[in-house]
Amino acid sequence: MAGARLAARLAAHSSTLLRPPPPHAAAAAAAVRRRLCSPSSSQRGHYSKMGDSCGSNSHGAVTRVLFCGPYWPASTNYTREYLQNYPYIQVDEVGLEQVLDVIQNYHICVVKNKRIDSDIIAKATQMKIIMQYGVGLEGVDVNAATEHKIKVARIPGSTTGNAVSCAEMAIYLTLGVLRKQKEMDTAVNRKDLGVPVGDTLFGKTVLILGFGAIGIEVAKRLKPFGVKVLATKRNWSSDTLPCDVDEMVGKKGGPQDMYEFAGEADIVITCMALNNETVGIVDHKFLSSMKKGSYLINIARGRLLDYNAVFDHLKSGHLAGLGIDVAWMEPFDPEDPILKFPNVIITPHVAGVTEYSYRTMAKSVGDTALQLHSGEPFTGIEFVN
Repeated sequence: MAGARLAARLAAHSSTLLRPPPPHAAAAAAAVRRRLCSPSSSQRGHYSKMGDSCGSNSHGAVTRVLFCGPYWPASTNYTREYLQNYPYIQVDEVGLEQVLDVIQNYHICVVKNKRIDSDIIAKATQMKIIMQYGVGLEGVDVNAATEHKIKVARIPGSTTGNAVSCAEMAIYLTLGVLRKQKEMDTAVNRKDLGVPVGDTLFGKTVLILGFGAIGIEVAKRLKPFGVKVLATKRNWSSDTLPCDVDEMVGKKGGPQDMYEFAGEADIVITCMALNNETVGIVDHKFLSSMKKGSYLINIARGRLLDYNAVFDHLKSGHLAGLGIDVAWMEPFDPEDPILKFPNVIITPHVAGVTEYSYRTMAKSVGDTALQLHSGEPFTGIEFVN
């Protein structure tokens, strides 16, 4: 029943990963459209100078940056603050449902959680770069962007503090479920002392699914806790691996080893990218492979986890706890049955949202806008097409 309700909600919101913005967003978007669609005569002359390739903007033109949607507001605010002394860079934010109406006026699009599909890309006639305020680009139709000669870029988490911030959240959630955070809150409210009896991270075996930038940072932080780390990664010969990886990871494997490793782990932390191959990868088969009484932590993407499988394994007691910073649909329904379990902790997709990471990523977006405007080479971002 719970899975059916979730499926219905997901279908209803297939055009976006987030719910529509509040009503006032429509008025704000209309104001943006009026300003953009009625440029001064001097601006009209400047628009025609935009070239066909990245980095060919004129010094006199206004370079426009669009943030999609009202969520993660610090991304927009910090970027505006970074660019406040550059009047020729304009930063706007509109509601998710208004993106299609104004996309043709912008040169850079920061997608956040908006699905940038082929229909939107077809209307983005001045667009030069579509980018993410972070790493994940699963909501962007990269092939359509490539066909329209639009570059798609991410901000590498290893250079911005995003990976570090997400790794710290993984530790936070792991400790939270082990020490039974919800039950502790209840005990405080009841004026109880000495309950609940939690568990230590010390002595545990932890499986990290996906040993990229975040997985590496998680392993670094687990080491002082006295745990054994198992990890899966497609390619262990990558140049991005640290030289002391053998000291951090006790057992390395590929995707084919995830079920065997799950049977050895007390805690599983998912750090995988979301793509066609990994959607729902933590399913009934995987969860059944985990030891009874083990814990699951997800700081990557909500849809890596099969909702029904997780719900069933929590209900049966096979899973001793679940800690998630990301959900199947966002914002997540606070009345969803999965949140009624006393051993489930959820945070509002803030693993990467720290002062450190967001200030650094604001600089990356701001520098990209300045480099596009001046025609200089791009730094601090990673193109995927």
